[in-house]
Amino acid sequence: MPSRRRLRPRLLTRALAPAAALGLTIGLTAAPAVAVYVPQPVAATIASADPADFTPHARNGSIRAFTQIGNTIYAGGSFTGIKAAGAGTFSPIRYLVAYDASTGALKTGFTPAFDDAVQSLAVSPDGKLIVGGNFTTVNGVSRKNLVAIDPVTGRTIGSWAGRADGGVVRRTVVHGNHLYIAGAFHWVNGTEHSLLARLNATTGAIDNSFRIDAGVARPYPNSTELVWALAVAPNGRTVVATGNFTKVNGQNRNQVVVIDTSGTPAVADWRTDRYVAACGSGSFPFYARDVDFSDDGSYFAIAADGGSGDGYCDAVARFETAHRGAVQATWVNFTGGDSVTSIEVTDGVVYAAGHFRWLNNADGSNTQGRGGVSRFGFGALDASNGLPMVWNPTRSGGGKLPAGSVGWGPIVWELWKGGKGLYAGFDSDGVAGEYHGRQAFFPASGGHTVPAQDAPKGSKGFLYLGTGNGKLAKVPLEGATVGQPTVTSQPAFTNGGAAFALGNKLYWAKGPALNVSMFTGGNVGAPWLGSGYNAWYNAGAMTGAFYLSGRMYYTVANDSRLFYRYLTPDGSVIGCTTFVLPTAGVNWRGTRGLTWVDNRVLFGTADGALRSAPFDPAAAVAVNGAAVSVLAPPSARVKWSDPTLFFATS
Repeated sequence: MPSRRRLRPRLLTRALAPAAALGLTIGLTAAPAVAVYVPQPVAATIASADPADFTPHARNGSIRAFTQIGNTIYAGGSFTGIKAAGAGTFSPIRYLVAYDASTGALKTGFTPAFDDAVQSLAVSPDGKLIVGGNFTTVNGVSRKNLVAIDPVTGRTIGSWAGRADGGVVRRTVVHGNHLYIAGAFHWVNGTEHSLLARLNATTGAIDNSFRIDAGVARPYPNSTELVWALAVAPNGRTVVATGNFTKVNGQNRNQVVVIDTSGTPAVADWRTDRYVAACGSGSFPFYARDVDFSDDGSYFAIAADGGSGDGYCDAVARFETAHRGAVQATWVNFTGGDSVTSIEVTDGVVYAAGHFRWLNNADGSNTQGRGGVSRFGFGALDASNGLPMVWNPTRSGGGKLPAGSVGWGPIVWELWKGGKGLYAGFDSDGVAGEYHGRQAFFPASGGHTVPAQDAPKGSKGFLYLGTGNGKLAKVPLEGATVGQPTVTSQPAFTNGGAAFALGNKLYWAKGPALNVSMFTGGNVGAPWLGSGYNAWYNAGAMTGAFYLSGRMYYTVANDSRLFYRYLTPDGSVIGCTTFVLPTAGVNWRGTRGLTWVDNRVLFGTADGALRSAPFDPAAAVAVNGAAVSVLAPPSARVKWSDPTLFFATS
């Protein structure tokens, strides 16, 4: 892979409150004026990482689009041959193929004839197969770039009126009876429409109420204006388009536009500067490559290539659908200089695919930086924070590729969820150490479910405090009432540092390592390393820590700030980027233990007292020193001055 110039990424931390110079609390300090959005953890269902063996193989070119009617999968692209799994020879099937979703058997009666690549597929409400692409003839008759065909025979449906008269159709999306199309065209059905249009999906007639025109390519040599990707929210009220444009209906929208379709379609007051800057490679005139909505439509994610740079280059970013005005991403996962070309958001997972070697790699520049997680072309991201989960099929054929195969290509053209799992279309022939010609199917069966996990909820439970090697004090807590401690023997918990409970596990520092133990009935089980990917992280430097909503909050010795990093329970991966939470009037330098209970942060201090303050990580000031109170003073039985402090409900 060629080296790419690494530019300094835009600072992602929130504004820092100045450090308090003396004591625990001081007067209020400057803080940001606006709040942020903190996603809540959601349950995730992840497909199997072992691709099915029955999927047909394609050769040459690539597979770029999928759709499904009944139990038939349709796959389109630029390929020039197909063979069933296990077959010895390829059939001269080009550009579009149909096969059984359960067995992979080719549908022999389906014989459409295209003269060039298929880029997109959709299904009309009455069951027509709508095809967009680069073609100029279909079944021997002139049909440029857009056509509806019979899904059984492949014959052209002549009565369907849709025509893209002047350029490639890259995306076709049906919602209700609306057919949205996007590409490099300027005419549809004989009327001017620049890069975007909406048709009646059943008849193909143009919808003249949709007057959204994109244009003005980014200023690069040989730069061509186009819309490359398109997504429609599940409720149909929002459309997001990405591609090589800088203007939409005369308004500045660089690479990304949000369209309000709840009434008469209009460009929404949503804009970001994160796709304005040039990336490190001049060969990418635009880099916002794909977009998809979550199943509930509350957010969408954008995949990007481009080489590293000052924008969201070579990254996956999440945006909230309801946000308006000038926006930044909720989270960003940088690859460290490698392309992300396709994305699919479904079942609580953000799937990403492309030409990358690592995820969680903001500190890497064409190398694996601190925190970088090896993911070769495929990855699944935690929807709450963007960290890589354990799903790791890899775009590698190992030593099992037949002669003439391509082991690694630059583009995964499409990730798409079908009725029984996740499909991937690409320009190479290897997945998970096996031969898979230009496509792979990851079945839902054989996958796994990750429950939504968060900090223990409720105001009644127990505070656990380190009191010596192999010992914890168990202190009842109910609201603001702190009970009497009971010392428990915990032989598995030795030389422990900062700790926090998450589900039925306890994360705790032992030396530089972040260990994980089962934690049931108040007992700490034998530890294991949370993840080999976290060997770079010095957990022992933390003087206190807790987990909440996809984030690990923590303090460190001799620093007055409250930090956080992302952390995903699925694989226990720690985020590579340090963020600073804005607080006012609190010097965290003296923290000795840190936990969260019922919207309050509790922290021990060097003087042995336990203090408490309201905590809102989405507020402009997350912790206000003026609201700090002493929850429990030091006593002969317990002093709150140990980094091991965590809350649990049992």
